[in-house]
Amino acid sequence: MLFAAILLALFVLSAAFAAQRKEVTRGFDELAHASYVAEMQRSGEIWPALGALHMLNPATLYFSAAPNYLNHPPLYYWLLARLGPRIEGNPGALLAHRLLNVLIAAIGLAALFAIGPAAGLRPPELYALWVPLIAIPVLPQLAGAINNDNAAFAGGAVAAYAAFRLLNTGALRWLLLVLAGMVAASLAKLTGLLLVGGFVGGLVILLAWRGQLPRAWIVPIAIAGLLAAAPYAIFIIQYGSPAPETPAQFAMLASGAREAGWADAPPRSLPAFAVSFLAAFLADWMPVLAQRNALQTALLVLPLIAVLIGIAGIYCSARRVIDRSGNALDVVVVAGALAIAATLAAHVYFSWQRHLATGWMMDAYPRYYLPLIVVVPLAGLSLAAAIGDARKRKLLIGFLILAPLLFRLFGGPIVA
Repeated sequence: MLFAAILLALFVLSAAFAAQRKEVTRGFDELAHASYVAEMQRSGEIWPALGALHMLNPATLYFSAAPNYLNHPPLYYWLLARLGPRIEGNPGALLAHRLLNVLIAAIGLAALFAIGPAAGLRPPELYALWVPLIAIPVLPQLAGAINNDNAAFAGGAVAAYAAFRLLNTGALRWLLLVLAGMVAASLAKLTGLLLVGGFVGGLVILLAWRGQLPRAWIVPIAIAGLLAAAPYAIFIIQYGSPAPETPAQFAMLASGAREAGWADAPPRSLPAFAVSFLAAFLADWMPVLAQRNALQTALLVLPLIAVLIGIAGIYCSARRVIDRSGNALDVVVVAGALAIAATLAAHVYFSWQRHLATGWMMDAYPRYYLPLIVVVPLAGLSLAAAIGDARKRKLLIGFLILAPLLFRLFGGPIVA
């Protein structure tokens, strides 16, 4: 575990460095998120009206007349508002709030690292789990920013770790930790609910199918499900949608589409939009400002291969789960894959609807899927376990370790 501790320390240092040098207007909608926190500090409300939120002036950090376009539940912002210093008119407060996010993300990464021992992994398989996680391109920069994706990431990571403990021990305390992670991710943002809630739903179904779900567990599962879904039920009552489209958000998308020239182009069919969405999703795993050079473009094949390996690993895990020979890793991989697939389908369709309404094309953000990102390296290890030839298995594990490092080092400069 010394190696994991070193990796975690390096992550914290790199995220703290990113937090110190970040411009509030660059990357991850940080000004909007910081403005939401400042609004919670100023008003003291627990559940403000989305249409009443305003943006801070980035130069002074005093409120402007510009409306805020975020449409997330307020719980993450409420928490930061009470843990961190007052933001309005205080530029120095941004660093303190960013460091709180570094702590949140570090908790998530530590939970993912702890999955290795919980799954009984040993080197080099252990490194094939840890290295892809530490090499996630946007993770240090995201951790060093005020953004609710960090809370969703941490909640999903805790739920995944606790799921391994639950499957291996059958202890109620691990179920409660799974549910706590789900609630934390869900209260952060809707994709947290879809991904981690879907993962927990799949986990519960598989436990029931395997005869490992005591009836007494139904009550805490139901209570946690209601807590996780409550903010979006309120949004549906208030705005008619779990993901309200505020006037400010619609205006921003329409304006951005006009500036990019998308609004004047014919709207794309769903299949054509899905293809462009998935291509952008792959490219934005390493987001860059300038056009990629030949090497950076060629290296995009590495995450593509990793995804294909993951799909093969999901198939192997699904077969083992179906014939009841699967272990905890297989159950987590299958439950996570189902949640990712369902969320991705909903994400593509929702984004296509926004494209039809505004012309907007930029919704394929891989960081939304960080709550269950551990499924990808775990699926790779599932495929490795299915390979009988020791030499081929070592080659695959070597690729799982080296490919993310190569892509992180040479795939392009990170947009932050």
